[in-house]
Amino acid sequence: MLSIRLADLAQYLNAKLYGDGDITISSIASIRSAKTGQITFLANRRYRNKLNHLQASAVVLTEEDLKFCKISALVVKNPYLTYAYIAQLFDSTPPPAQNIAPSAVIDSSVILGQNVSIGANVVIESNVKLGNNVVVGPGCFIGKQTYIGNGSRLWANVTIYHKTQIGENCLIQSGAVIGADGFGYANNQGNWVKIPQLGRVIIGNLVEIGACTTIARGALDDTLISNGVIIDNLCQIAHNVIIGENTAIAAGVIMAGDLKIGHNCMIGGASVINGHMEICDEVIITGMSMVIRSITKPGIYSSGIPIQSNKVWRKMAVLLMNIDSINKRLKSIEHKI
Repeated sequence: MLSIRLADLAQYLNAKLYGDGDITISSIASIRSAKTGQITFLANRRYRNKLNHLQASAVVLTEEDLKFCKISALVVKNPYLTYAYIAQLFDSTPPPAQNIAPSAVIDSSVILGQNVSIGANVVIESNVKLGNNVVVGPGCFIGKQTYIGNGSRLWANVTIYHKTQIGENCLIQSGAVIGADGFGYANNQGNWVKIPQLGRVIIGNLVEIGACTTIARGALDDTLISNGVIIDNLCQIAHNVIIGENTAIAAGVIMAGDLKIGHNCMIGGASVINGHMEICDEVIITGMSMVIRSITKPGIYSSGIPIQSNKVWRKMAVLLMNIDSINKRLKSIEHKI
């Protein structure tokens, strides 16, 4: 287990140290549960009152909050970001796989980089190329002519369809499916005729994809996920979607096909976004929103209805169903006036 002096941790984080620098820190914990030997952080003023009762050995906070602190502290501009760096330092997550398992089925044409690890029961088809330090967890499937860049990791039971390209230092969580067919069909007198999906999925560098998320391959052009994109669990990304750099997508989001999303956007959980339109850079969409038209100006957008008592909701529903007749009556009164 890693342990580090508070003074050394301050130097590592480029933080200002207040208090005893010889304290040994062995882990990080929440402000509610931190004990002796642990460090915590204060990133929300609502929890400032908990500084009076801390049992942690040290806390990360801002200069503004330091006056309320009675224990050793590291002062930084962004405690939450600093928490992320400390968590990385103490991360004890085991690798998805080590070495190459005897039960893995690897085609003879596959090119493996240096220090590649492949777990049990993995299947890798022909003409696949894995870069250096790639880790493939147990039970994964990697289809023909796929490329996975240096340092990328697949957790257990990830499915990568043929001709997919994944960049460097990506992380794909268990159950994700990359490159499945998009939902393409033509109707012939009531019968659905499948349209083969001829495009690919192209994923940039430093992309993270959550558990059980599906990214469909393009119909003709490619589905593109740009550098630095993070996608949470249980999302559906349809064919030919393009997502710009450093965009964040929370759990349960559904994106229809031929959608283009700009750089540095944030999409709240359980939102549904229509296809064949564009969302510009620097857009924030709050949770449970339904986006049915293009967004051309940066900003914050919402459409979800906040929860309320059933009694109030029923009254609003009645009003909504009668809004057409109310509108006609209002226009009639206006006309008479």
